Amino acid sequence: MRTPRAAHLRTAAAVAALALALAACGQDSEGGSEEKKDSAEGGTIGIAMPTKSSERWIADGENIVEEFEAAGYETDLQFGEDKVENQVAQIDNMITKGVDALVVAAIDNTSLTEVLADAKEADIPVIAYDRLILQTENVDYYASFDNERVGKLQGQYIVDALKLAEDKGEKFNIELFAGSPDDNNTRYFFNGAMSVLQPYLDSGQLTVQSGQTEMNQITTLRWDGGTAQKRMDDLLSGNYGGGTTVDAVLSPYDGISIGVLSALKSAGYGSGGKELPVVTGQDAELASVKSIIAGEQTQTVYKDMRKLAKQAVQMTDAVLTGGKPEVNDTETYDNGVKVVPSFLLDPVSIDRTNTDLLVEEGFYKAGDLK
Repeated sequence: MRTPRAAHLRTAAAVAALALALAACGQDSEGGSEEKKDSAEGGTIGIAMPTKSSERWIADGENIVEEFEAAGYETDLQFGEDKVENQVAQIDNMITKGVDALVVAAIDNTSLTEVLADAKEADIPVIAYDRLILQTENVDYYASFDNERVGKLQGQYIVDALKLAEDKGEKFNIELFAGSPDDNNTRYFFNGAMSVLQPYLDSGQLTVQSGQTEMNQITTLRWDGGTAQKRMDDLLSGNYGGGTTVDAVLSPYDGISIGVLSALKSAGYGSGGKELPVVTGQDAELASVKSIIAGEQTQTVYKDMRKLAKQAVQMTDAVLTGGKPEVNDTETYDNGVKVVPSFLLDPVSIDRTNTDLLVEEGFYKAGDLK
């Protein structure tokens, strides 16, 4: 069984403190040793986040740093700016500098195989953060939200908002968006949503006028709002002329939702009696919460990243100190090489009726939402 790196640090500190105590005339050896242990507690954690272009990843980085430092660790936080080569180089540099553990939110979930093999060789444990890292045995644990449930919440919101279960005679048009094709969460979000929406597509209550219903037709590289806006522009111009309107848009993420809404408003939705469709989202980003309050975006899924940061820190600390990381799923997240032990947190659906929850839980201040 591997001796944790943090334990090595503490052992070395204790030996050094004892030597000082023996050499110092009249020094209290017990007090000196204890002081040294405190100062060497923890280690350094390398944290690799995808980008600063997303509000949520900035918050994630800050939350993780705060939690690790409160637990006595130093941190090395890096953002890859959505460039795989940047993230690989950053992780490689962290390994070279001798970090004690890595917490990684991957930009591309299949591009870290070689660098994580180097981490394994250096005896550095790896925690996958929010995005599962694929095609490698060298990922120890995974901390995320229940990603399939996120999609189910989005799909169910559309069903409820359009009253599909109540009035089976009503028919509506919907367009579908999915996340980045290189993010493993994308298929969980999509599959969760479609498990709710598919019966209504099959019955004809919902129609995708564009015909684009397969995940590989609707993905949005890097979750980019501009890419989503262009695709929505094309969908509207190609499929919604002559009085045909779109009634709902399945959007998996707030940044995509804002892009979709920009295209809709440019096409006249939201003015002149032409109502905006139901538009879902995820992450409760501030711009989207304000949009919901303003009656534009309809829904988002709130994921308290502070809780996710705590979970990632708990897992990492347990690995480094010989404890047992807390997990609640040992079956779902197969990365193609192994089933990664996971802890999944519960997401919450947010619309205009319950944005106050974000203030009550301290996610935002009341003034932030004005």
